[in-house]
Amino acid sequence: MSMGRHIALGLDRLSVQLNRLALVMAVIAVAVMMGAASWQVIARYLLAQPPIWTEELARFSMVWAGMMGASCAFRLKVDPILFPEALAMRGPLGVLTTLVRSFGALIFVLVTIWFCIFGAGMDPTRGYIARLAGRQAETMDLPMMVFGIAIPLAFAIIVIHILADIARLALPAPAPSADTIPETAA
Repeated sequence: MSMGRHIALGLDRLSVQLNRLALVMAVIAVAVMMGAASWQVIARYLLAQPPIWTEELARFSMVWAGMMGASCAFRLKVDPILFPEALAMRGPLGVLTTLVRSFGALIFVLVTIWFCIFGAGMDPTRGYIARLAGRQAETMDLPMMVFGIAIPLAFAIIVIHILADIARLALPAPAPSADTIPETAA
């Protein structure tokens, strides 16, 4: 097996495993969000004593669910796409569309990761994550970083997905399935 093929398969396996992990995290976050919101409703309308932490927990769980879900959507190519027909292209045009999609996503994702780490003057103490580490959640005894880390984490996973997409270009195209082979008139 050539080194390029080995790297491409390794990146693809890593992407698949990270996608599975992100999907599990998204499902757990949705379950936590639904549980917190349900408890809020029950406690408010049946017990007349709503806890103060449920709304904040539901909101932060929604951020985790959304960010992890976004990374899964990118991997599965079900994220909002300007030209969905481009995903079906093969050959040189398919390579070009993959590279354009990858480059466009990388611009957004890498800039976001950069500002999560670095602040003004490339000072890591002024970056988004460092600022969140110094703030406390209003109703829970947790630093805000616990919730805000979902953004750079999801985007780092998307970077792996992008690298896997580009690396898969080096792999041979899959054989067409019986569904895509046109029947010839006999």
